[in-house]
Amino acid sequence: MSDQYVLETRNLVKEFKGFVAVNDVDLQIQQGHIHALIGPNGAGKTTVFNLLTKFLIPTRGQILFNGEDITSTKSAQIARKGVVRSFQISAVFPHMTALENIRVALQGFEGTSYSFWKSGASLNRLNERSMELLESVGLAEYANTTTVELAYGRKRALELATTLAMEPKLMLLDEPTQGMGAEDVDRVVELVRKAAKGRTVLMVEHNLSVVSKLCDRITVLAQGAVLTEGDYESVSADPRVREVYMGTGASGERGAVAEAEASQ
Repeated sequence: MSDQYVLETRNLVKEFKGFVAVNDVDLQIQQGHIHALIGPNGAGKTTVFNLLTKFLIPTRGQILFNGEDITSTKSAQIARKGVVRSFQISAVFPHMTALENIRVALQGFEGTSYSFWKSGASLNRLNERSMELLESVGLAEYANTTTVELAYGRKRALELATTLAMEPKLMLLDEPTQGMGAEDVDRVVELVRKAAKGRTVLMVEHNLSVVSKLCDRITVLAQGAVLTEGDYESVSADPRVREVYMGTGASGERGAVAEAEASQ
């Protein structure tokens, strides 16, 4: 493995009772890059994410992080090494304030999660860093707003701030702009670009406009396998990519993957 790769997979395979959801996938994620994983519904993108973060165990193959084989490492240990994931659905606490959400994330990172029984005053030392993180995603003025009251785009920005609280070396972003209007999409693109400085990002994203603006390199999956890889210009010009995006049968494959994963 080249020293420039933060994350590498070798012949990664995931089978569900005979159904091959991920088929011999090789990824090389370069230090400092924003790398996109794209493909039609059911292509295996989220399954790859689940394998990387050990929500699923590979059937075969290897996963390496900074040259270390983490194929058998548990998800909590992977997070402590600096591989931190956000999800398609906002994963913040809806009835806490934005500030409280960040403070909880910082507690988890510092290993003081079992301090919930202590008074809130005992956690005030975390407030300064929490406010810095809120400022970094444009949410300082919403620090004392209950999360459920935030607009959807701001909730996703808060989730990004909680991810940054874990001081990730590699950020895995799962559909960061899903369900957003154009204004929120543009805002989140800028937030991701800002958050990526000094870090490496691997993202699943359906919005190809977002991919074209953000990503240094793109891997296209189809039917669980790598179809092609390159920069946006070369990938978008590939007729095979246009075919898989405009072809039929994706919804059926997506259903097969969902059913297979649910049975595990």
